[in-house]
Amino acid sequence: MKKYDVVVIGTGCGTSIVEEAIGHGFTAALIDKGPLLGGTCLNLGCIPSKMLILPADRVIELRDAKKLGIVAKIEKVDFNAIMERMRKSVGDSERHIRHELTHSKEMGFYEGEGHFVEDYTIEVNGEMLKGGKIFIASGSRPTVPPLKGLDTVDYLTSEGVLRLKQRPESMLILGGGYIGMEYGHFFAAMGTRVTIVEMFDRLVMPEEPEISDLLKQELSKRMEIHLNTQAEEVKKGKGGSVAVVVKDRLTGQQRELSAEKLLVAVGRRSNADLLRVENTGVETDKRGFVKVNDYLETNRKNIYAVGDVNGLQMFTHAANRQAALAAHNAFHDDKVKMEWSVLPHAVYSYPQIASVGLTEENARKEHSILVGRAKYFDTARGEAMMEEYGFAKAVLEKDSGKILGFHIIGPEAATLIQEVINVMASGGDVDSIERGLHIHPALPELILRTLGNIEEPEKSLDSQVSAKGASEQA
Repeated sequence: MKKYDVVVIGTGCGTSIVEEAIGHGFTAALIDKGPLLGGTCLNLGCIPSKMLILPADRVIELRDAKKLGIVAKIEKVDFNAIMERMRKSVGDSERHIRHELTHSKEMGFYEGEGHFVEDYTIEVNGEMLKGGKIFIASGSRPTVPPLKGLDTVDYLTSEGVLRLKQRPESMLILGGGYIGMEYGHFFAAMGTRVTIVEMFDRLVMPEEPEISDLLKQELSKRMEIHLNTQAEEVKKGKGGSVAVVVKDRLTGQQRELSAEKLLVAVGRRSNADLLRVENTGVETDKRGFVKVNDYLETNRKNIYAVGDVNGLQMFTHAANRQAALAAHNAFHDDKVKMEWSVLPHAVYSYPQIASVGLTEENARKEHSILVGRAKYFDTARGEAMMEEYGFAKAVLEKDSGKILGFHIIGPEAATLIQEVINVMASGGDVDSIERGLHIHPALPELILRTLGNIEEPEKSLDSQVSAKGASEQA
């Protein structure tokens, strides 16, 4: 048995923990099951998907330029070139990381699927490693639902879709979360006929209802979307296609949808089960994610879990922050809590979405609130862009003016929200944003407009929905 001061499982955010351990003079081991090193984000998630989405954005922008008086013709969309560029970039990065890890003389590197065999002891490739401090950063993998007939057809996940060599003529996507929305946008822009099937009553459920509504409105112009629709069975269709029997959850009516390709995008599951964490006494929740406290500690002393494996915020920037804090808490006497309330995220659909903090519904549970809204079109730049539908929404604590949440849907949402994130993280309020002079005319004025429209919300969200429905009927 080999003994190390620190053992880290996972070469995504876990790599930074190893570097920190070595910097403190600890002996360290790094384990990764492979075959791709560098984590999900680099190889199968953020990086490759955003390299595909960028050209998709350009396609839609060119098509939308007609509203500005510009009629542009797209001569060709080279699907294969776009895919190969993505694969080359990811491959080059993975090879660089592999070289660095496999040639490191400062740590022990073990490529293989490890698992716990007893307390603080991991077996990998027949070798036993014991760690004084262990960091579980083993990530997640796509969820494959127990759907009748799914194992009888060739289906895609968010990983397999990156290996496509030919553009499908049609694609059916199970799942209306952020993965389904991003790939739906990409393939529709490439010319694929896209159908989305979502079992709940709106897309991207964690977002504000108004944002989900606008997203559906805009995406429905380019694809077919079925909400409140449950997939019942998958079977082989005609001519090599895939057929899915679906049921309307409101009426109970069944129908059959078919497409050349089926993409299953119903979520992700923790890799904790592959590690057999129960053998070292680490607890998981009912979904299989490792339980941690605000210091990223598990129920076992000196065992930490960071990133997707704990399921708390399944985004790379969140995983990187967790890794940094877990390393600090393990290697220093002073302990720092993870601040979950100011973790932002973005959905790179078209329109783009960005959010930070609480939704109005969640904020109402513990706070007296004020709500502000503004459209892009309310700013000079937004009007010049003829951006009629995109908007921002702010949720404030009534008495203090503290920003509890901020949500945007529209162009450059992920960039625009950053100043709000910075203010929230530093404990600032509305005045902190208003004191900074904003360039005119520029899109960040959307933030000022939104905060300038603060008012008392309706007493209940139900009354807002009723009023909205009455307005639409009128």
